[in-house]
Amino acid sequence: MNTKDFLSLSRSELRSLLENGHPIDPGALDDSEYRGVSLGLPAPIVAMTWLTFRKTFRRDPTTGALRGWNVRMQQAGLDGPREPMCDARGKPRCFGFYEVRDGRAYDMPVAARHGLVIDYNLAGENGRLDPIRLGRDPLVSLDEGRVDRLLGWTYLDLGLARVGTPSYFLLEREGPLSYVP
Repeated sequence: MNTKDFLSLSRSELRSLLENGHPIDPGALDDSEYRGVSLGLPAPIVAMTWLTFRKTFRRDPTTGALRGWNVRMQQAGLDGPREPMCDARGKPRCFGFYEVRDGRAYDMPVAARHGLVIDYNLAGENGRLDPIRLGRDPLVSLDEGRVDRLLGWTYLDLGLARVGTPSYFLLEREGPLSYVP
């Protein structure tokens, strides 16, 4: 299945792939970056936000935790150049910092506890009032024993309730980490 094929999948098909995905060795993600592709959202939402983004993974040398962040990308379609949006100083625009944890530690609204969870609440770089802190992304491998193609989904942890969103994403390994904010 190629990247474009994922864009045509229904949310129920994406959910099935997520629930039947494979565990990920967190160490295999160390110091890497992935091209992200938004899936499952209505076209007007994608047009107002983004189709592609970058998601990174870096082992914190002090704590040993697997952490990461998102990078806003120039929107050039699936086949266009992969260029980050930059700030006035020429640095890539990073947002949505997170820590990656074992999915078994989470009560989530899908059967994906066998994977990892990207937890935006654990990263101190997100502001106290930043709504992204409510986000949790279960993440699984689409290919057993490999980390080249990963599938994630976003739900919101509201404390007493977990609320699913229509937002899925495909991650395709691009290579080693190229920028640390």
